[in-house]
Amino acid sequence: MGRPVSDFVKEDVVDWLKGLASHGVKLELKNINELLDRVGNPQCSFRTVHVAGSDGKGSTSAMIASILQEAGVRTGLYTSPHISEINERLRVDGECVTDDDILLMAHEVMIVVECMKDEGFDCTFFETVTAMAFLYFQRMGVQTAVIEVGMGGRFDATNVLSPDVTVITNISKEHTKYLGNTIAEIAFEKAGIIKSDVPCVTCNDGEALKVIIDVASCHGAPLKRVDDTELVSMDTEGSVGRYDGREYRIGIPGSYQIVNAAMAIEAVRRIKGAEITEEHIARGLEKVRWPGRMQLFPEKDLIIDVTHTSAGMKVLRDDVLALYGKVVTVFGILDDKDLVGMASSVGDMSDLVFVAAPDTDRALDPAELRRATGIICDDVTPAATVEEAIDMAMAARCDRKVLVTGSFRMAEAAFKWLRRTSA
Repeated sequence: MGRPVSDFVKEDVVDWLKGLASHGVKLELKNINELLDRVGNPQCSFRTVHVAGSDGKGSTSAMIASILQEAGVRTGLYTSPHISEINERLRVDGECVTDDDILLMAHEVMIVVECMKDEGFDCTFFETVTAMAFLYFQRMGVQTAVIEVGMGGRFDATNVLSPDVTVITNISKEHTKYLGNTIAEIAFEKAGIIKSDVPCVTCNDGEALKVIIDVASCHGAPLKRVDDTELVSMDTEGSVGRYDGREYRIGIPGSYQIVNAAMAIEAVRRIKGAEITEEHIARGLEKVRWPGRMQLFPEKDLIIDVTHTSAGMKVLRDDVLALYGKVVTVFGILDDKDLVGMASSVGDMSDLVFVAAPDTDRALDPAELRRATGIICDDVTPAATVEEAIDMAMAARCDRKVLVTGSFRMAEAAFKWLRRTSA
């Protein structure tokens, strides 16, 4: 690595981790099991809630963590991907990991990963950060950690846990290159987090639910499907919904958040040994915050949303039209997404669209974005970068809001734009 890892600063660690991304996506558990074994299996030192799904798993995970914190449980939260800083992925009691602690975890894990490399094990970025997260939670005395799946579930690096409860949020078509081309195939991969005799909570129906029922039955896992949720109201700062005879204020905007909240409620009720009251649940849901979920910055008339599936984009379309009417949209996605479905929803809520490629090798060509979105919206303009697209949208918006959406990397660029223009 050139010099002792003890001399590294955060930027060196981030660069080293990015270098591991060249190993690609590995849907297998051999590497992570070996890596965790060599660092002492820290994941065995705390209880876990394991959350998979296509849409809403980050919000649902944040809600579960917020409720646990209200109940006085020392709580870890591991999510992915991050928007701006890698620190966002690791939180304890709502606080992101510090740069110093990242260095401490990296110092230990890097040595092991480099030794494993010499023995023919090429650990990926996600495997390595997952090990760092588990070590961090152990060192911080976490009692219960909420762990979000990275991709799929069955062979995701997080699927080494023995959780108290599993949660499978809404399943839609995504990552088809890795997970399959049908809802049933994708659901089978995500249902891979279900464990023997461990309760599972889901909101799915149709083909996805059939698969989840089959897998849960094979494992003897008690299955709870949430239904009978009702959206009461929604505003720019949150939403109010009704579930199980009670009304809840949720600190994340969006009509679908009551469904996510219902899954969080059922999940915390199933955590072993947790003394969680209805008041803990109500306060946790009211206090929860999660960036990039229809997040409005009123001083800029800018909305940032990380929606990255066609199902999620349909909900976002309806919510944006209900709250703001037609918007000017800055749109970009990755190359394994449902372009036609997402572009259709973008066109429905926009009378003016700017398209750009997010800053990643997996970005879809803006020319393809323009063609697909142009079928619905007559005015679609490509830009060289996302930040340039936001500048163009702001200049053209008149009295309309500007929405940036399509992926986490689009959100990252939007937050960079905010920092630049607010300086």
